[in-house]
Amino acid sequence: MNHKPVEGFSKLTKQGKIDWIVNEYLEGNEEFQTILKQYWNENPQLQKLHEEFSENTISNFYMPYGIAPNFLIDGKLLALPMAVEESSVVAAASKAAKFWLDKGGFKTTIINTKKLGHTHFIIDVEPHKLQHFFNFKLKQKLLEATEDITRNMRNRGGGILNIRLIDKTAEMENYYQLKASFDTVDSMGANFINSCLEQFGKTLREEVSKDEDFTSEEKNSLQIVMNILSNFTPDCIVRAEVSCKIDELNDDSGISNEEFATKFKRAVTIAEIEPFRATTHNKGIMNGVDAVVIATGNDFRATEACAHAYAAKDGKYTSLTHCTIDDGVFRFWIDLPISVGVVGGLTNLHPLVKFSLALLGKPSAQELMSILAVSGLAQNFGALRSLVTTGIQKGHMKMHLFNILNQMGATEEEKQHFVTYFKDKTVSHHEVISEFNRIRSSQN
Repeated sequence: MNHKPVEGFSKLTKQGKIDWIVNEYLEGNEEFQTILKQYWNENPQLQKLHEEFSENTISNFYMPYGIAPNFLIDGKLLALPMAVEESSVVAAASKAAKFWLDKGGFKTTIINTKKLGHTHFIIDVEPHKLQHFFNFKLKQKLLEATEDITRNMRNRGGGILNIRLIDKTAEMENYYQLKASFDTVDSMGANFINSCLEQFGKTLREEVSKDEDFTSEEKNSLQIVMNILSNFTPDCIVRAEVSCKIDELNDDSGISNEEFATKFKRAVTIAEIEPFRATTHNKGIMNGVDAVVIATGNDFRATEACAHAYAAKDGKYTSLTHCTIDDGVFRFWIDLPISVGVVGGLTNLHPLVKFSLALLGKPSAQELMSILAVSGLAQNFGALRSLVTTGIQKGHMKMHLFNILNQMGATEEEKQHFVTYFKDKTVSHHEVISEFNRIRSSQN
């Protein structure tokens, strides 16, 4: 079918958008009209609220919202909200939390909370001349020009921490940056940072244009390329860790504590040296992190991008977690770069985000950083624990079992049969299909 472009799609009513989509791409199938509408919220005001979070909204896309209990974090017992569709993520996190509950739980340290942004610009000026202009004229003007923007943030204890001129001309002709660091306190701060940076660009243009030390050619060569925050925040770091004596590990997999610790550490070391393993290893960490990020109304794409950039910061992609065994003590930790907020954005709008933050005791942004790092560490511990003992498929496929059965239209009675059937077996898709067909055949 040759589809036709549409004019003014955004101006159509919600029903108009649905009608066009179904008629143009889905052959007018009424089933798809029903699918979209069954996910509308029955409360019109709540539905309207959700629709205004984004553009061209025609329905809601639901994700399971689960709870991982028994997280002892810095002496506080918490239940973590997790919005995630992947089987075994919540279960693995919960199991890891319970494992460490009687061993002191998780300890965290906020290493830094600095966030970054840049004004990227081009100017054909000798670097030493531009640096002198920045040091003695521009820097103070930039701070003065943003005083109105930063006032509220400064009153809350944050604001602009520093501004530097960065010479990038060795990598791109006439390319420089104004690199600024910020403390945004309890907000993620994207709008605040970008507002400051856009003012930097305007002030830079104004100050260069009227400075007598620049020639007309130099002034005309100035181009403000863009003003934008960076989602790479290598100086906004939290550490989460667990530790205990090896003889207190008491893993229930049937191997000795010493063998478990050795195998576990070896698995982490492989992720540290092998990028192919590190990618999957870190993906598992982000299973835990992203689930809580989404549940608390934060930006999981920024979180992902930052974590993976950090994992490659030394020129080779490596593990975000680390493990040591020293003097009979097992220690496992993560240093996670993460920028999140508990005010602004969806935090005061989305009802489930409000619930999540209330469930967590209305944490500060730093406390949420700690919770997120713990969630990632717990998820990684659970995955590695399975990998070096029973194997990943035993637990994962048991959680996946209901997905397979639902696809096949199994009854509740049949589902209970399969739970019993696989009680002492590893679930496989082939085995589920075979047993399902056997049961259905015996009923005929």
